[in-house]
Amino acid sequence: MRLHVTHELPADAADVGRMLADPAYVDAKMRASGAEERQVHVTGTPPGAFTVTTRRALPTQQIPANLAGVVGARIEVRQVEAWEAADADGGRTGTVVVEIVGAPVRVTGRTALTVAGAGASTLTYEGDVRAALPLFAAPVEEATAQAVRAALDAEAAAARSWLSPGRVEQAEPLGDGPAAGAPPA
Repeated sequence: MRLHVTHELPADAADVGRMLADPAYVDAKMRASGAEERQVHVTGTPPGAFTVTTRRALPTQQIPANLAGVVGARIEVRQVEAWEAADADGGRTGTVVVEIVGAPVRVTGRTALTVAGAGASTLTYEGDVRAALPLFAAPVEEATAQAVRAALDAEAAAARSWLSPGRVEQAEPLGDGPAAGAPPA
């Protein structure tokens, strides 16, 4: 199943690129998506290429009903976004992979950060949701796509808040596991 999500952000692409590589922002966006436990690892720095690897545990309420019997009481999501170096205008492209640990469901695709005018940018995710479950693949893929869209919408709201003038960062320690600089398992 194809997935396409686009969000407009109130900052230029260079600022958004720096935000996407900031472990504190990545933790904030995972909190916004309802993650109970979070791990963040960022390698590289803007304006060059960088990779953001996260692991998050989501509560049972966020598990699509079609997956509940497959994954148990909660889901653990591993996500890798590998961003290429920025263009002259700050825009960049990358790849994204989302895996639900222990479930035969995977999202793979491309992501793009583009200039959308003065002081504005667009963040786009486009990819495929695949479930390796005979007879049940289509409903599981649809449920997963809905959950991914909801998570990306929550993350975009967190990004807008992060980019707002006068933002006060709410520091909260990462969940159980390694600190922000340690790679997720």
